[in-house]
Amino acid sequence: MDFTTSIVNRTKQLSSEVSSIKFSFDGYIYNPLEYAWENHELFLRRFVVQGSSVLFLGMNPGPFGMMQTGIPFGEVGFVKSYLGLNGQIGKPSIEHPNRPVLGLSCPRSEISGKRLWGLISTLYPNPDDFFSTHSVFNYCPLGFLDKGKTAKNITPDKLVSSERLQLERICDSYLSDIISLIKPKALIGVGKYAEGKLKSVCKDSSVLISSIIHPSPGNPQANKDWNGKTIAKMKELGLWS
Repeated sequence: MDFTTSIVNRTKQLSSEVSSIKFSFDGYIYNPLEYAWENHELFLRRFVVQGSSVLFLGMNPGPFGMMQTGIPFGEVGFVKSYLGLNGQIGKPSIEHPNRPVLGLSCPRSEISGKRLWGLISTLYPNPDDFFSTHSVFNYCPLGFLDKGKTAKNITPDKLVSSERLQLERICDSYLSDIISLIKPKALIGVGKYAEGKLKSVCKDSSVLISSIIHPSPGNPQANKDWNGKTIAKMKELGLWS
């Protein structure tokens, strides 16, 4: 089986496995690997290459990013204009009334994705240049929204312990397999949570593991010169010149 087919099939398996978990979470659970699979598969086939030296890892989908587009940190504008992905996007079986999936027609911007892809597109105007040496994944493919009017985004670490551990076992196994397939030299968490997951999964001492500041506006460190801090960190790690 070739590399890309292996990546695609393993991601389909991830989607099936996380969908089989019986959560007691009192809210809405979105799996963009199901309803936005076509767009995600396009991303995997075009932009994940074996031997890319740096793997960036996020936490889980944001309501105006991957939940809308199926792409990690998938801010709508950059998914369309920079990545050029326009695969069909459906809807989850049950939607929060205040967080409908509008796909590439979503009018709202995800700030985290706008910052991440904004920096990447500035440094690498041609996305193929970036993805020849980098890959971008999320640790967990599921989005969790509470029932309130604001549809608060609940991160996986806030789930009931037994269900969180079941989810993490599945996501750890997927991450381990993806790392084995891609064989990156450096693993970079987008935020400390993702860095911790990378360290728990990868025990190869020859692989560099670190993190950059998470670009969320909820992170005070990210709201002043996130671009400059991220470039400086990547240079310090010897990954960007």
